[in-house]
Amino acid sequence: MIKAERNLFSYPKYWAECYGRAKFLPMSRPEMDALGWDSCDIIIVTGDAYVDHPSFGMAVIGRFLESQGFRVGIISQPDWNDPEAFKALGKPNLFFGITAGNMDSMINRYTADKRLRSEDAYTPHAAAGKRPDRAVIVYTQKCREIYPDTPTVIGGIEASLRRIAQYDYWSDEVRRSILIDSAADILLYGNAERAMAEIAYQMSIGRSIKELTDIPGTAIVRDSIPEGWTEVDSTRIDWPGNIAQMPNPYEYNDPASESCQSKQNQAKADTSIPIKIVPMPLMGKQKLERQSTVIRLPSFEKIRRDAALYAHASRILHLESNPHNAHVIVQKHGTKEVWVNTPPIPLETTEIDGVFDLEYERVPHPVYENARIPAYEMIRFSVNIMRGCFGGCTFCSITEHEGRVIQSRSQESVVKEIEDMRDKVPGFTGTVSDLGGPTANMYHLNCKDDEIQRNCRKLSCVYPTVCKNLITDHSQTTQLYRKARAIPGVKRVAIASGLRYDLAVEDPEYVKELVTHHVGGYLKIAPEHSEKNTLEKMMKPGMDSYNKFNEMFTQYSKEAGKEQYLIPYFISAHPGCDDTDMLNLALWLKRHDFRLDQVQNFYPSPMSLATAMYHSEKNPLKKVTYKSESVYTEKDLDRRRRHKALLRYHDEQNWPTIRKLLKELKREELIGDGPNQLVPAANSRTLKSRHKKSTHSAFKRKKTQTTGNTGKKY
Repeated sequence: MIKAERNLFSYPKYWAECYGRAKFLPMSRPEMDALGWDSCDIIIVTGDAYVDHPSFGMAVIGRFLESQGFRVGIISQPDWNDPEAFKALGKPNLFFGITAGNMDSMINRYTADKRLRSEDAYTPHAAAGKRPDRAVIVYTQKCREIYPDTPTVIGGIEASLRRIAQYDYWSDEVRRSILIDSAADILLYGNAERAMAEIAYQMSIGRSIKELTDIPGTAIVRDSIPEGWTEVDSTRIDWPGNIAQMPNPYEYNDPASESCQSKQNQAKADTSIPIKIVPMPLMGKQKLERQSTVIRLPSFEKIRRDAALYAHASRILHLESNPHNAHVIVQKHGTKEVWVNTPPIPLETTEIDGVFDLEYERVPHPVYENARIPAYEMIRFSVNIMRGCFGGCTFCSITEHEGRVIQSRSQESVVKEIEDMRDKVPGFTGTVSDLGGPTANMYHLNCKDDEIQRNCRKLSCVYPTVCKNLITDHSQTTQLYRKARAIPGVKRVAIASGLRYDLAVEDPEYVKELVTHHVGGYLKIAPEHSEKNTLEKMMKPGMDSYNKFNEMFTQYSKEAGKEQYLIPYFISAHPGCDDTDMLNLALWLKRHDFRLDQVQNFYPSPMSLATAMYHSEKNPLKKVTYKSESVYTEKDLDRRRRHKALLRYHDEQNWPTIRKLLKELKREELIGDGPNQLVPAANSRTLKSRHKKSTHSAFKRKKTQTTGNTGKKY
């Protein structure tokens, strides 16, 4: 892995390190008094309950800043209608750090059908309504109202995925960068330790936050492009059609501001203009200096009105995501420029070890007493072994947030955390519920060559096939599993994170180890769909990879003498998927006797490529033009629900909907009680018996079936 210029833990400690470590970061004045603090240096405002565990962002950033010597307080889930809630810890000496929490607040509060959720997993007692819509904007504005001269730093997944203009599913419009709407001073995107360390240090030595303009992994608002930069229109990176014959769509056409063309004209007459603007029609391969080149995206005003330009901008953003070759990106909002610095260099193993080796209490703050926090219950006996994902699935935002370069911990650090969990966490009975991360089996898998990685601009390392330059040897993961099982007091280690099966089949020894020792009857995998056209829009492998893995799973389960099953996950109503594709998937499920309990309609999350497809009905996986490939996208909520109903073809409540769809598709032959028919007729006498069979469990197989799904009739 290419190294950063400065080690994460090399900064001089702030003077307040003399106060030492707090058992819990304080959430009240009495707690601060007990620690001897007169004030906090940094206050983190979060939409989640404060759980002092390395799976919770506020704990990771808070404990990391504490390790640098800063006094850090937490304001958790404040009442946004009560100004006093934001004064609970007083005014911070350096800045407010603001996050919506571990989830985007809109996804946290609403389903894919735009209905309010009845529970919030990150809140005590799962109580809903404890955070506002668009929490980062609301919290930041409140902090600025109460302490107008205190800097505000926003981060976490909500800020990260909204750093430029983005399509918003809930309002069905393109919204401005969250930097503009929140009026924050600076935005941190991705895993933010590097940027946070630099900001905290620079401010602690007296620099103004307005001076911190060039930190990787940050975005800021500027009035103009500074001196010495070459501005390149994004059409030079990816030409979006015959635009030279049209008015320039990449400038902000407002009488109050200069157009790009007028700047060029003025520059010809006035050599004092410092900005070099590359003419738009020029498509040559001129070599430009990365450290002084900024790529201009179409303005917010333009992409809000032109969906094809939105898809183009999305494609450019994703192409500029490799921290080793990405350029600064700029996008005009009105008369302001949203300036997105290059991504941060990923953490090295010693650095990510340092973050996870910090002393966490691994339990919720005592203020919650014995309240149940579902998200904590789910992860309290799990261990995160890596960050990042190079899968590039278009519907997922993990890559846009954590990056494609895998950041792995050492085996020693993971073992130490398991021992710490065993000794400190109440209720530990010997079962580690998960060793994983965004994906279960990308631990220590990276590019074979630093130079190749430095120049790579691929959106995925495993699509359409596994890259020949990718390390696929899972031996470090296999060794880690064996070491974890050997820890005294550990009885079982489960793998609950989703498995990338097209990668796993590259290492049969790993699959055998996994199936023999770490599958407790069921293993989650995510084919997501069965149809080629939809899978291509997802950047997911075809069913051949699934079948190959299933054969290995079946074989090793038999050899281990275990009855084990695969739990497949599928997405309905994904861009590129029409009624026929969904029907074919339902028939595939019926043919393989899968009866899914929980299913998911496609959820257009901010910044994902699939969301760009959903909004624009264009394919950003290819060069976008006004005449380029159109992507069929189901947007009508009722029709999206029909797609979801097909995934649960066995549920009697869905049969009327499916019958209606089959008649529309002129596939009435699929209505009836035969083995090759999907749903019974409305007057069928077997409705009750079929209903009893199909709703017994998530998916039911005959008792004679002893291994994973083989594709045969049961």
